[in-house]
Amino acid sequence: MPPANGAWAWLAPGNSWGWSNAGLISDGEESLLVDTLYDLELTDEMLAKMRDAEPLANNIDTLVNTHANGDHCHGNELVCGAEIIASSASAAEMAELPPEAMAAIVAMAPDMGEMGRYFLDCFGQFKFEGITFTPPTKTFEGELHLQVGDKPVELIEVGPAHTRGDILVHSPKDRVVYTGDILFIEGTPIIWEGPVNNWTEACRRIEAMDVDHIVPGHGPITDKHGVAAVRQYLEFVHEQARQRYDAGMSAFDAAKDIELAEYSAWSDPERIAVNVDSLYREFRGEQAASDVFELFARMAALAGYDVATP
Repeated sequence: MPPANGAWAWLAPGNSWGWSNAGLISDGEESLLVDTLYDLELTDEMLAKMRDAEPLANNIDTLVNTHANGDHCHGNELVCGAEIIASSASAAEMAELPPEAMAAIVAMAPDMGEMGRYFLDCFGQFKFEGITFTPPTKTFEGELHLQVGDKPVELIEVGPAHTRGDILVHSPKDRVVYTGDILFIEGTPIIWEGPVNNWTEACRRIEAMDVDHIVPGHGPITDKHGVAAVRQYLEFVHEQARQRYDAGMSAFDAAKDIELAEYSAWSDPERIAVNVDSLYREFRGEQAASDVFELFARMAALAGYDVATP
């Protein structure tokens, strides 16, 4: 759907694991795509619909990946001939979990008991086989200013936050910002990296922008009230986790103990397990990430699966 003249949003049918949004900015004879999707079939469908709506999508000049998660870059190979831009931190992170790694995990999942069932419920509908890892061809740090026809487009690095190298894509002339996974609307944000203050500052930066349309990484197009809701969730979890950390509770016990109240209505509330773990690492000053399988086991347990947790 078009949020503005010459700026488009592709909205996924859901806002849970892997169902991500993308965008298209066009002007004159040029076009820029914001993100690809989790597999080739989904990306191909999106590109076909974009070509129907905007002829300039037939020859996309620039592809921007907002961050390293596969649901925002696994379809890169289908954007033939485009310059692919991401932050330097995102480019490095992309190489650490290529599509074939996800394919291998999904293949093993049926033999992993309840943990595997949770993983398949999250990711089993996506097709990771046959994807060719296609990394960025250009990277940057801080900010990068592009031109799409007569439109200036600003790439603004706000990570590490959700991941190591999150960026915003701002088209001032269209009064649109594409946020990647800095925004999950009606879904629970997940702090893979942090620090959380970077993320809340990114939200404040969006709230200060002179824009009419805010396209999140997951969920429906939103306004500044939606941005504030994400920021307030992060501030709430930070406060609650800090209280329990100071009281000597373990990260998982703290995640189980926090009463989410209105946030429990957001999709995937079990992500609180990852968020608290990341905050505890931040409180301890630790840089090393926790074991991903352990984190998924904790989320599965909170989601009601019969999973043993460390």
